[in-house]
Amino acid sequence: MRASTLYRLTSVLLLLFDFGHTLGFRQSDPKWGVDSLLVSMRSIHFDVQGFSRSYWDFFVGSGLFVSVFLLFAAVLAWQLGGLSAETLALLRGPAWALALCFAAVTILSWRYFFILPIVFTFLITVCLVAAAWSSAKPT
Repeated sequence: MRASTLYRLTSVLLLLFDFGHTLGFRQSDPKWGVDSLLVSMRSIHFDVQGFSRSYWDFFVGSGLFVSVFLLFAAVLAWQLGGLSAETLALLRGPAWALALCFAAVTILSWRYFFILPIVFTFLITVCLVAAAWSSAKPT
């Protein structure tokens, strides 16, 4: 498969992952028994550098940071997919950096999350590694 196709596929996977993450990271199931914890996270406020914040604020802010960066990665992958083979060959460093970044995200997903993020990050990593590998080949 060509690098451009792999990058475009990666972009679609990233958009789907971003959409699911953005809609789902604030959800909880009553069966988890975390309602009292969530109430505490929302209700207990403390001052941080002149701002009144709660742990819920940090949780939501961090989750939205992830959403923004996933969207950025999707745009970047789409843009990489539109470059010529010669240009992609010149961008091997950033291509491999992006692939290694998502390899690390896959490890973190395996360690801390559940099946959907593990599957998405694994597939994204495989596509990025394959795209970086194939973009380094002379045409």
